[in-house]
Amino acid sequence: MPVGKGKAVPEAGFSHALTQALHSVSATQNAAVEMQRQVQLDNPTVSIEETMVAMQKAQIGFQATLQVRNRLVQAYSDIMNMHV
Repeated sequence: MPVGKGKAVPEAGFSHALTQALHSVSATQNAAVEMQRQVQLDNPTVSIEETMVAMQKAQIGFQATLQVRNRLVQAYSDIMNMHV
């Protein structure tokens, strides 16, 4: 597909998907931290229940990201140890 003047070409591929996932996990963690801060400041619009759910979502996202990283490191290590 030709690139026209002023048109952005959407990125595709593993690296883009990984980058988007990392940004999503980071945003979820930042939102949970902000909600914690608001609860500590006794903001009546932020409930402790919502905050706890946000914290759990952030933790699950982080754990999933950590597992992906571990699998990538293991795959790299396996490839580097292959005899050609």
